[in-house]
Amino acid sequence: MQISRLEKLLEFIKSEPEDPFLKYALATEYLRINQTDKALEYYEDLVNNHPGYTGTYYHLGKLYEALDRKDDALKTYETGIKITREQRDNHALSELQAVYNELSGLYD
Repeated sequence: MQISRLEKLLEFIKSEPEDPFLKYALATEYLRINQTDKALEYYEDLVNNHPGYTGTYYHLGKLYEALDRKDDALKTYETGIKITREQRDNHALSELQAVYNELSGLYD
């Protein structure tokens, strides 16, 4: 029997429960299999406990959008913009700025 990606990630996180990469991978995997509640749990854990893990903000914001939580998405993008600017992560910053502008109606 082949072990699924999710099962492998869940095994890894047992030994490294605070690893932000594993949390991100789990969130992404849960989203892939349409378990949005679990994905949301891991993405929110990342922004609360690993705010410097910049890749989270885009994906959490998009998930909030999909869940029709526009205000939460905008706040997430705003926080991500601030953090990516501080970290000089220009690629993530430009992606966040674009989705923020689109969602807030700046480019209608």
